[in-house]
Amino acid sequence: MDGDTFRHWAHEAATFAADYRETLRDQPVRARTKPGEIAAQLPPSPPEEAEPMDALFEDFRRIIVPGMTHWQHPRFFAYFPANASPASVIAEMLSSAMGAQCLLWQTSPAATELEGVALDWLRQAVGLPDDFTGVIQDSASSATLCAFLTMRERALGFTGNATGLSGRERLRVYASAEVHTSIDRAAWVSGIGAENLIRIPTRGPMRGMDPAALEAAIAADLAAGHRPAGLVLCMGGTGTGAIDSPPELIRIAHRHGLFVHADAAWAGTAMICPEFRDLWAGVEAADSIVLNPHKWLGVQFDCSAHYLRNVDDHLRTLSIQPEYLKTHGHDDITNYSEWTVQLGRRFRALKLWFVLRAHGLNGLREMMRNHVRWAQALAARLAQEPGFSLASTPVLSLFTFRHDPGDGRDLDAHMLAMLTAINDGGALYLTPTRVDGHLVIRFQAGAMETTEGDVDAAFQIIRDTAKSLS
Repeated sequence: MDGDTFRHWAHEAATFAADYRETLRDQPVRARTKPGEIAAQLPPSPPEEAEPMDALFEDFRRIIVPGMTHWQHPRFFAYFPANASPASVIAEMLSSAMGAQCLLWQTSPAATELEGVALDWLRQAVGLPDDFTGVIQDSASSATLCAFLTMRERALGFTGNATGLSGRERLRVYASAEVHTSIDRAAWVSGIGAENLIRIPTRGPMRGMDPAALEAAIAADLAAGHRPAGLVLCMGGTGTGAIDSPPELIRIAHRHGLFVHADAAWAGTAMICPEFRDLWAGVEAADSIVLNPHKWLGVQFDCSAHYLRNVDDHLRTLSIQPEYLKTHGHDDITNYSEWTVQLGRRFRALKLWFVLRAHGLNGLREMMRNHVRWAQALAARLAQEPGFSLASTPVLSLFTFRHDPGDGRDLDAHMLAMLTAINDGGALYLTPTRVDGHLVIRFQAGAMETTEGDVDAAFQIIRDTAKSLS
């Protein structure tokens, strides 16, 4: 592809992107295709000869776009947001155009140095102290895996990488049942094992971990000859937004020498608003904190900010320096590939930098405050409707609810039918979860284009759907 052809199709792609964003509100939120429908329209074998770009673009529009769920849709109230602000998209285009591998300082000095600056800006914005140093991971799952590996190595005196886990006492990590399943996977992949991820009971309306139960579990494991290694704090759980209370939990963990990782993947970026910081008060005593700018903050996936209070333990666990990865003559530089499981690294810092500058903290705060206000107003309205009740306490812009028609029917089946009807309608997208064993519907406002009118529409659709099924 020569320069003129590339320029033409790059313009076409930019035009598609702008048109796509402008017409999203007119589209159903969720794809309406059936399983296998997209694959059936694609050839079973790759082409032997080059095909014209106009044919590729036509197939993209005709086959691919109709099969996409629209995560940037203003009525996407499912999962957590995966916002991709236009400023972030432009930065991603620029990064893709350069196609740099940013594994070492010398392979892209600007990428490395901008990462340090942008993460320090974000650290300041969320109110973390300056003894935290950050690295951009691809996702919170990777950050959590790194934390588990560091827990493991610290507990084993940094001998696990060399000699393995065979024949050693069991390592134990503690978390509530409210944590994301990425914590389970980290236990698997790190070699700690699912049986050694100990679930601590929760208490109170925020469904936070019970400190007394944590203390008892650690004591029981010590008595059994096991070795406590780490604690994972849930700072905004995926299901209900559950929040652990850091101060007492961290004091208990540190008294026993445990490494503490705080999973604030969703809620952490909301701490750019000072009034929300009570939710994670005391988290600054944790050893590791992850929060995802690629959720609520508007930075396109993937961009997960992983903050560390003691970088030395982290690097001792992960760093490896063969001769071909050394930067000779510079002993004081940062090579972020030594901070992550992956060696290859994309230029993720560029889009974080673009978003922070293009919106400013005040613009981002206004968006988040609106989402919280609108979601909590919706929760209050639903709670006043006949048959509706809140299944969990609203946390920021997330709450769960249940509907009971009062006729003795199976409520789990009713909630599933209600959710299916809402989502099949196309105007909203919601997801389920379970609270105390019961199926409930989960609502979360976070899309950057969402308006108060969209949340009002959600109320009408939810209420009308419940009436139609009663």
